[in-house]
Amino acid sequence: MFSIINARIITPAGVIEDGSLTIQNGVIVDVQEGGKRPPETELLDAGGNWLAPGFIDIHVHGGGGYDFMDNTVEAFHAIAELHAKHGTTAMLPTTLSSELADLYKTIDCYESSITHPHSGSRYLGLHLEGPYFAMEQRGAQDPRYIRNPDPEEYLAIMEKTNKIRRWSAAPELPGALEFADVCRSKGILPALAHTNAVYDEILNGLAHGYTLATHLYSAMSGITRKNGFRLAGAIESSLLLDEIDVEVIADGAHLPEALLKLIVKIKGREKIALVTDAMRAAGTKVSTSYLGSKSHGLEVIIEDEVAKLPDRSAFAGSVATADRLVRTMVELAGVSIPDAVYMMSTTPARIMGVQNKMGSIEKGKFADLVLFDDNIQIQQTFIGGQPIM
Repeated sequence: MFSIINARIITPAGVIEDGSLTIQNGVIVDVQEGGKRPPETELLDAGGNWLAPGFIDIHVHGGGGYDFMDNTVEAFHAIAELHAKHGTTAMLPTTLSSELADLYKTIDCYESSITHPHSGSRYLGLHLEGPYFAMEQRGAQDPRYIRNPDPEEYLAIMEKTNKIRRWSAAPELPGALEFADVCRSKGILPALAHTNAVYDEILNGLAHGYTLATHLYSAMSGITRKNGFRLAGAIESSLLLDEIDVEVIADGAHLPEALLKLIVKIKGREKIALVTDAMRAAGTKVSTSYLGSKSHGLEVIIEDEVAKLPDRSAFAGSVATADRLVRTMVELAGVSIPDAVYMMSTTPARIMGVQNKMGSIEKGKFADLVLFDDNIQIQQTFIGGQPIM
């Protein structure tokens, strides 16, 4: 048992300016105002810094020089440890469109990695990004592997593992609605992504379970015209429909200040999940790298604090960590620190159905916490009450 005192604690009821929090067996057992604590309790003085629920990144490919599709336990753990140092206490390891054999290796590696202890972020399950995408909206996804949903293929993948928690696909593709129905039956969240869908197709997708928009604005259709008439694209539809949650890559590069403010104004903190979409160069100083595995991935360049294809025709994932997302939302989008934390912790927890265990500071939840200063510089991360840096 130990207590953290003299902290500005972000809770669902508001900020406790002079708060104390007690942890026992990895769980929060008390949150209160003032410095009271049980006797014989170890003590950490937060020095007036912010204490927030740990960040939850539901879309992350890599970091620290590794990608999850390197398909080694070393890579999985190195990525989890790098992002934990930046406040991420739980994550969804994310794949890219690839050969089926490579995807199977990633699944096998995930299964192995969860049996080996490490000091990084918790794994919440796998996020498969692709390969069922619109070719015109592929972005940096490798066109060699993009295809329409194939029941024989995706049923075999689902049979292989029960660790898939979400799967991003384009809802307008032939077979994409049936694919979403199967996902829902297996407890997998279908997310609309890399899509050319217009409003009616997004509505159809929503009816079949596409309730999350993967990296809003990136690799998705905007307003289009047919026979002279304007049609709302996936962007406008995701903003309009209250039933759709949206991911935002708030690295300051993927979306400018005006669009960040627009998303916040329309969707509000309850419907926005901040995601890094980080690739292997996150947390490094390199100028060139690879998106995906080094053996089958795409070469990219790192400039302007973002990854790009070498011809600069598209971004190729971010090099951000979660603390940068929170900082960007505060500095560019003009939201409060508690609201930015809500988008980085509480909303992702709700989307992934783990809100009873994490995502907010409340008695009985995991002691997954992050301590940071007014500039969102991480001072300490705790996972299950254990400091990891």
